[in-house]
Amino acid sequence: MDIRLATCVIIRKNGEYLVGRVLGSSELRWSIYAHDAWRTRNREKAREISRKTGGIEMLFNPVAGQLRIL
Repeated sequence: MDIRLATCVIIRKNGEYLVGRVLGSSELRWSIYAHDAWRTRNREKAREISRKTGGIEMLFNPVAGQLRIL
């Protein structure tokens, strides 16, 4: 397995990572753990969501535990 294929984009804001929406609400759920974060490989979608939430895009590889600003 090529661990580079596990690399994804996540959203960080104020030291927390976007998990998703609270079910039945428009409220967003955040976590202090990057492993809980919503993940995507679609950079355009990540950019759109980071603009809407005021967060920043981060590259995250859960296999290697690496995290850096995109």
